[in-house]
Amino acid sequence: MAGSSLGKQFGITTWGESHGAGVGVVIDGCPAGLPLCAEEIQAFLDRRKPGASRYATPRKEEDQVQILSGVFEGKTTGTPIALMVENHNQHSKDYKEIASYYRPGHADYTYDGKYGFRDYRGGGRSSGRETIGRVAAGAVAAKLLAEIGISFYTYTKAIGTVSISKTPEELLALPTGELKKAIFANPLYMPEVSAEKAARAYLDDCIKRQDSAGGVIEGLITGLPVGIGNPVFDKLDANLAKAMLSIGAVKGFEIGDGFLAAAATGQANNDGFAADNRGGVKKNANHAGGVLGGISDGSPLIFRVAVKPTPSVSALQSTVNKEGENVTVSIHGRHDPVIVPRAVVVVEAMAALTIVELLLDNLGSRMDYVRQIYGGLRV
Repeated sequence: MAGSSLGKQFGITTWGESHGAGVGVVIDGCPAGLPLCAEEIQAFLDRRKPGASRYATPRKEEDQVQILSGVFEGKTTGTPIALMVENHNQHSKDYKEIASYYRPGHADYTYDGKYGFRDYRGGGRSSGRETIGRVAAGAVAAKLLAEIGISFYTYTKAIGTVSISKTPEELLALPTGELKKAIFANPLYMPEVSAEKAARAYLDDCIKRQDSAGGVIEGLITGLPVGIGNPVFDKLDANLAKAMLSIGAVKGFEIGDGFLAAAATGQANNDGFAADNRGGVKKNANHAGGVLGGISDGSPLIFRVAVKPTPSVSALQSTVNKEGENVTVSIHGRHDPVIVPRAVVVVEAMAALTIVELLLDNLGSRMDYVRQIYGGLRV
């Protein structure tokens, strides 16, 4: 199967199936000397593991990460980092029935069409469990970026029709540490008490109706310097879009004002420039979301992704079996009534992987950077 690798400077390859022996990732290109331990990676994985609340699948997995290579005495060695999480709580028998038909909203039909067969035990590589490798690699990328002052604030903006009222600017204006505290204050990762309460009521109603919900995840990234990203095919926003849309449940991506920009005038949409008090340049607004011409402009990077409702619902749905007959099915097993809260850290991981890739790529973009690294070296 092609298509399981991402990146060149900081390349990752995820592997494994939801009902196989385990899942994981190999990272190639992480610089040597980065302090790293399993506990730091585990903190990310704990945010996406199942069974954390009544709004997540009841599948009980501890998702304990093992570092198999690339780290010695608490620091990365510059060699490939292999990370693995074993699967312990597979209920493959729960999926035996679906081998005979195509589940609505899943990749069953397209996998069959591409490969001629499929792993029906939970979806195989199309399962959300594949994201474990992404999150583990993203934890390493985020640790690297934190070393140079780049921070991530990723949270649930909306679940179904319920949305937080605060804008990104209002959230970033909170006192130091308060935004992180608000995000992690509840299992929905929704940084607004009234919205979180309404979202729980909305989800409870979905569960009663044997249905599921989708939502929107918003990401804010601070500390990005000017100049990250390339002006043509490897634009920062273009690479972010690809990374986000590679997540199985994501159906839409926007940056800055996004689709609202289509209804704005040029004068309203443009971000004016002004001199700051340090002799530099700042923007008067951030409609662009921190990216101009595919390159970071030094403002907070603001983006959103749309996450579809979980397709596995126990309400009756129409489909076709492998004999070409019309049938009605009810999907049973252990499924999330909403995937959004567990996907928050997946989105954050993919953003970190995108940025670290372009950051490392940027080291060779200017001669003064090359001189800073190699100018003092003598052979």
